[in-house]
Amino acid sequence: MSFESNVKAFALEAGFDLAGIAAVQPARHAEAYREWLRKGYHADMDWISRNVETRCDPKVWVPKAKSMIVVGVSYVTQSPDPEIWNDPMRGRIARYAWGRDYHKVIQKRLKTFADWIVQNGPPGSEAVYFNDARPMLEHDAALAAGLGFVGRNSLLIHPEWGSMLFLGGLLVNQELKPDEPTPGLGNTILTDEGRSADCGSCTRCLTSCPTHAFPAEYILDSRLCISYQTIENRKDIPEALRPKLGNWIFGCDVCQEVCPWVKKFSTPGRDPWLIPEPDRMAPRLDELADLDDDGFLNRFAGTPVMRTKRRGMLRNVAVALGNSGHPDAQAPLEKLADDKEELIASHARWALKRGPASGG
Repeated sequence: MSFESNVKAFALEAGFDLAGIAAVQPARHAEAYREWLRKGYHADMDWISRNVETRCDPKVWVPKAKSMIVVGVSYVTQSPDPEIWNDPMRGRIARYAWGRDYHKVIQKRLKTFADWIVQNGPPGSEAVYFNDARPMLEHDAALAAGLGFVGRNSLLIHPEWGSMLFLGGLLVNQELKPDEPTPGLGNTILTDEGRSADCGSCTRCLTSCPTHAFPAEYILDSRLCISYQTIENRKDIPEALRPKLGNWIFGCDVCQEVCPWVKKFSTPGRDPWLIPEPDRMAPRLDELADLDDDGFLNRFAGTPVMRTKRRGMLRNVAVALGNSGHPDAQAPLEKLADDKEELIASHARWALKRGPASGG
């Protein structure tokens, strides 16, 4: 077996579901990224606008890098009972957060992979890992490594794994034989205009977005995205958006759930760690409304949900209760309206004024 074949074989042993290799190169969509920033589509996520040149060219970050090994991990789990999401007194949590924080899981596997490269590669081999916590445009790296194409919702879609993938990889100081673009998806993956040739005429992801967060195909305005509003936004959720959030309290999966590629080709990972239990997928809103700081920590420690802190989560819970249209939402909302955190209390007062029993 070639070293490249051994690399991919070990990637599977290390817990990854797919792997590809590309030469280190400037990001294909660097100018589109810069334009996205100029238009303010990153909202107040300032870290996305830092290290722009580093993100656009990996050699700025790791000058010795010659090859990229890009890996993916599926976060698809066994099919949950969708009826649980129809319970108006339950909130929805995005699939990737149904368990341990993926950063810790993926970083541990990437470090193991990097150590293997150093020990088993040509003499003098070095490897630096990257994921979404480091300055790389992972989608462009994955495109270069032949791991799929970009859909109209701006997500990477693999033809056999769909788009519910965690991406990461290694920058190595050895020249490895690169992979070709994925067969059957158009030799260049994207057209010269940088647009996917593989979504056909389908626009379900765009038309199904509850907040219309796509001003154009392939472009996401974070300011309108439910994931941004429920996770990264630390302030008030704009009142015009609140009714559109439905019962999402952490993230959103709509633009993936409606995608035909995801519906047909998503495959559970080889080494899953996310658990589709009711209280992970759709916890009861009235139970969450009772959480104090210690209760929030005990319930969500070690999971991505910790990113919102209690104040962000209960703000979201108040909005979801206000959208529920259920009379049982009245009591927990009255409790939240007296919360010491004004962010929570103000959203609860909005929900009470809106009239949870009527949903409007």
